[in-house]
Amino acid sequence: MAAETFAIQVCYASDAVQFLRDLQVPAGTTLEQAIALSGVLDEVPGLDLSQLQTGIYGKKKPLDTPLRAHDRVELYRPLIADPKHARRRRKTASSAESAESGD
Repeated sequence: MAAETFAIQVCYASDAVQFLRDLQVPAGTTLEQAIALSGVLDEVPGLDLSQLQTGIYGKKKPLDTPLRAHDRVELYRPLIADPKHARRRRKTASSAESAESGD
């Protein structure tokens, strides 16, 4: 009897690279194993799995998470700027522009 397999996707995106790979994996495959099988760590220079967060469909998950059919495994880049700080900076810039235009 053949081992059960199912379809998943592995994706990673940056300003310079977009990686999306469809895979058939055996039941019991973990998030970490799927990343290794996808080849993303070989194809995208400089990726270090120990420095990236991972997840499934936008929800952070540890590397030992078992996958289910049709899961999309995602590798998340570190944030360059704190989102709260970035919003404050935009708000300050917007307020300054409004003051200069006389609004």
